[in-house]
Amino acid sequence: MIETALTSFAIFFATIGPVETAVLFATLTPKMGRAERAGIALRATAIASVILLVFTLLGQPLLDRLGVTIPALRTAGGIILFMIAIDMIFARPTSAFKLTEPEDAEAQTKDDIAVFPLATPLLAGPGAMSAGILLAANAGGSPLALAVTLAALATVMAITLALLLISHELNNVIGITAQRVLMRVFGILLAGIAVQAVFNGIGGSGLL
Repeated sequence: MIETALTSFAIFFATIGPVETAVLFATLTPKMGRAERAGIALRATAIASVILLVFTLLGQPLLDRLGVTIPALRTAGGIILFMIAIDMIFARPTSAFKLTEPEDAEAQTKDDIAVFPLATPLLAGPGAMSAGILLAANAGGSPLALAVTLAALATVMAITLALLLISHELNNVIGITAQRVLMRVFGILLAGIAVQAVFNGIGGSGLL
């Protein structure tokens, strides 16, 4: 269970990106007061948590209805996570933690950014949703393993909320270089986990 907990935490932390989201949150709320920022942070993390919880618990039954097998899911999830890991390692502008120009423009004009872009796509993005489904599939129907996975998700979301609440202070303390080093470290870790997921998926498919 310790391995499940560590793997789940690492994957959720890498795909949700608490540090990167906190830095972006600070840039989106430069003129807001602390109370207003706290309200937005609470709503964003609550909405993102519900979205990821739904995908983690109900994603696999939905895929079963569509005829998608667990090996196929593991392979597809591993490929998606690997693509995110590559973005993280090379700090590409197209990274999952960056907004496109139209998204950034829309975010700047919104009165409440809790739903967009914070809750989705920054926190509960395609990578985090895929990670939830993949980790639930890896639980293999074990209630304990699934509970550990959900606990890891809750822990990452709690860390995310804490970082959002101190995002302006964090942005002043952590420089660009430190942010990129942290992203690359988790990117390398995520890449290894992703490749292993692909190996497990192919191995369980019976193709080899």
